[in-house]
Amino acid sequence: MALDVISLVESLPASRTANVIGRQLIRSGTSIGANYRAACRGKSKADLLFKLSIVEEEADETVYWLELLIESHIVSKARVAALLKETDEIIAMIVASIKTLRERNEQFKNHRKSNNKSLKLGHDSRINKHSSRPA
Repeated sequence: MALDVISLVESLPASRTANVIGRQLIRSGTSIGANYRAACRGKSKADLLFKLSIVEEEADETVYWLELLIESHIVSKARVAALLKETDEIIAMIVASIKTLRERNEQFKNHRKSNNKSLKLGHDSRINKHSSRPA
C-alpha cells in the first residue's frame, strides 16, 4: 500500500494544492505500515491497542486525503478506487482487531476478579476443605 501511495503522489500534477495534499497523503499513507509493524512488536496488550489505534487513525486520515484529491478534481475516483478499497479494508480489519482485543481484555479482567473473590471468600476450588488430613 505504501508504495502505491508514493507512486500516486509522485504522479500528481505540479500544483500548490496537489503538493500540500500529496505531502499529507505520503505522511499518513506510509505510516500505516510502519505503525502496524510497531504494533506487532507491542510490549503489552495496552501497547498493542494503543499502536493499533494509531494505525486506524492514519488509515482514516489517508482516506480523507484520497477523497480530497477526488473532490478537488486533482484525480479521478477510478484512479484511486483500488487504494481507497484497500485502505477501507485495513480500517475494517484494525477496528475488528481492536474490538476483539478489548473484549478479550475485559473477559480476562472479569475472570480474574471472579477468581480473586473466590479466593477471598475461601471458595478456592483447588483446595479441598474436606480433606482427611489432620489440621
